Amino acid sequence: MEHYDFSKVVDRRGTSTYKYGALEQVFGRDDVLPLWVADMDFEVCPAITQAIARRICDHPVYGYTMPPESFWQAIIDWQRERNNFCFTRDDVCFVGGIVYGFALVVNHFTRPGDKVVIQQPVYHPFNNILQAGGRQVVNNALRRTPDGFYRMDLEDLERIFAQQHPRLMVVCNPHNPIGIAWDADTLREVARLARQYGVLLFSDEIHGDLMLFGHRHTPLATVSDDAAAMTITMGAPSKTFNIAGLKSSWCVVLNPELRQPFFQWMEQNELSSPHLVALVATEAAYRHGHEWLDQCLCYIEGNITMVENYCSEHIPGVRAIRPQASFLQWLDCTALGLSHDQLIDLFVDKAQLALNDGAMFGPAGSGFMRLNVGTARPILEQAMSRLAQALRQD
Repeated sequence: MEHYDFSKVVDRRGTSTYKYGALEQVFGRDDVLPLWVADMDFEVCPAITQAIARRICDHPVYGYTMPPESFWQAIIDWQRERNNFCFTRDDVCFVGGIVYGFALVVNHFTRPGDKVVIQQPVYHPFNNILQAGGRQVVNNALRRTPDGFYRMDLEDLERIFAQQHPRLMVVCNPHNPIGIAWDADTLREVARLARQYGVLLFSDEIHGDLMLFGHRHTPLATVSDDAAAMTITMGAPSKTFNIAGLKSSWCVVLNPELRQPFFQWMEQNELSSPHLVALVATEAAYRHGHEWLDQCLCYIEGNITMVENYCSEHIPGVRAIRPQASFLQWLDCTALGLSHDQLIDLFVDKAQLALNDGAMFGPAGSGFMRLNVGTARPILEQAMSRLAQALRQD
């Protein structure tokens, strides 16, 4: 068994990476430690790099491409083996990224003025795309539980469905930024309500392979006949294998009445055509990336535990909420008693750290920060030390 070194510090400057290149634009300074954009700092699985190198170097023509059957089978096999999500070749198509794919779903299945349900605090591009497209955003806000975690407000969701008649609902599964692995019972009830009230479900499952601490991913479309009938699922190897820059994602729709016109519309408009490198990398990842991913998840769990322990011992005003999935950790900073501007000043100007401001995920995120722990542990230790020192000096 090969051992992969996730503690290696990789210098990403000068590689046109958004995580570093946009610091000045977003944070007003470029001397901050970037722990924000949701890609990891780990070296990509060698099998992926080798597969890309072979294709690029061994054949000097990079013409128009079409996916081989082995590409589709790699996706099908991975989802069946890792997530017990079973579908056929006819059920799946390529999309060039989840955000891009969500925009396609919005444009195909809804019209300006239609209502779409999101569950804030949630991944902010959902809200941005809907507002830009003239859709009405309806927030079925998540509720905090006594232990500081979150649950869906299903009573409010039924009220929204019954009274506001939305066309579409976004289910972030697992949920970003909190890292919730939704359980089958919750998803089953969402699907039951959706079918009863005629609401389509868009399930963003891009973090579905990044399950932590013994949790299992439950694909929404698998929980019931209602779910299979109403769900459009999108996932990707991008977060899983740190290849987000290759823009490779997939879409599964089990209901032929939804699938056939949607897939046909995408194909006719050339919206589902993969590029060469995406094909090669995706197949290599799903064929040869199991062991790399398992070791990566163990390392991420260690990083999460380190942040928890450090906050408990040295930064009691910050509570690190343990995610059930992904490499993103939700930090509850409300006990610090700081205003929004003061919290940003603490992290950016005093601690010189670049994290995602929780308020960007919706009003309920105010007082929180999203920390990307998908980096070498020495970098994460440095970040926590900076935050503790800034609080001592404040």
